Amino acid sequence: MTKFTFIRVWLLASVVLLSGCATTSTSNVNDPLEGYNRVMYSFNDTLDKVILKPAAIAYDSVTPDPIQKGVSNFFSNLNDITVIINDLLQLKFGQAFDDTGRFLLNSTVGVAGIFDIAGYAGHEKHNEDFGQTLAVWGVDSGPYFVLPLFGPRTIRDTVGLVGDVYTNPITYLEDTGARNALFALQVVDSRANLLGTKEVLDEATDDEYIFVRDAYLQRRQNLIYDGNPPEEDFDVFTD
Repeated sequence: MTKFTFIRVWLLASVVLLSGCATTSTSNVNDPLEGYNRVMYSFNDTLDKVILKPAAIAYDSVTPDPIQKGVSNFFSNLNDITVIINDLLQLKFGQAFDDTGRFLLNSTVGVAGIFDIAGYAGHEKHNEDFGQTLAVWGVDSGPYFVLPLFGPRTIRDTVGLVGDVYTNPITYLEDTGARNALFALQVVDSRANLLGTKEVLDEATDDEYIFVRDAYLQRRQNLIYDGNPPEEDFDVFTD
C-alpha cells in the first residue's frame, strides 16, 4: 500500500461498471459525512487532474509495455506479503499456502516478481488486506469516509490501512530517497494502468461521487465475502 493510493478507486469503479453491477442508489448508504466527503473527493480529483494524470501520461508514453508490465508485477508481488498475513489472520490456511508458493516462485524464478511465473503456473492472485480482516472479525464498517490522498474508505478500512502500510516492505527501506521513489513509481504506474477510466465514469453517471461511493462499497463487500456476498449485505448499500 502506498501513501497515495486514492487513485485505486478508479479501478474499483471501472471493474464494477464493466461488470454491470454498479448502481447509483443513495438509499440506505451509511454516508452521514457526505458534505465533507464531497469536498474531499473534489480535492482528490483535482490533485489527480493536476499532478497524477499528467505524470501517468508521460510515464505511459516513454515506458515500453513490457517494462510497465514488469513494474506492475513487481509491486503486485510485494503486495502478496500483506495478502499472506491476512490469509493467516482470516484462517484461510489453504489460500495462505498457495499465496506463499506464489510469492516464493515469483520472487526467485520471476526475478523479484518482475515476471508473473506463478500466474502462468496456475497460482491465482488474491486480494486480502487488514480492512477485510477486520470485517471477518466482526468489526462494523462504520460510515463511508473519503480520506485526503487515500480516497474512498470506510472507518473500518481507514483503521485497516495502518496494517497495510506496515506490512509493505517499501515502508522499511532506510534510504528515504529510494523509499519515496518507489512509492512515487507505484502511484504513477497504478495511475497509468487506469488511463481512460475517468472518461468512462464521465459518460456513465451524472453524479460521479455517488457512483464511485457505491462502486467502492459494493466492491469491498465482494472482496470480504470472496466474491459471494449475501444478498442482505448488498441491501445495506443499494436498493
